Amino acid sequence: MQAWAKNQGVDGSIITFLADTRCEFSEAIGMCMDHAGPKHALGNTRCKRFVLVVKDGVVKNVEVSEADGDPAGDNDPKGPVTAKTRVEHILTLL
Repeated sequence: MQAWAKNQGVDGSIITFLADTRCEFSEAIGMCMDHAGPKHALGNTRCKRFVLVVKDGVVKNVEVSEADGDPAGDNDPKGPVTAKTRVEHILTLL
């Protein structure tokens, strides 16, 4: 995750990248995909495309990119479903 943060130019900033390789956190907060398509294609449970905006340990915003026919929220990277979790939208919430 540190390498990804460095690659994205946010290493050492207020942004924290976290891994959830076994989907334990994602499952606990209801962010695991239950659509058969991604699980069949990828072979295991995947988390939804989501962003939590957290301040002082309190979740201020939850944004999820998913729709009927687009459970992973990535059919159209510039479309309205994916836009919910794109940086341009998230920055408006800060």
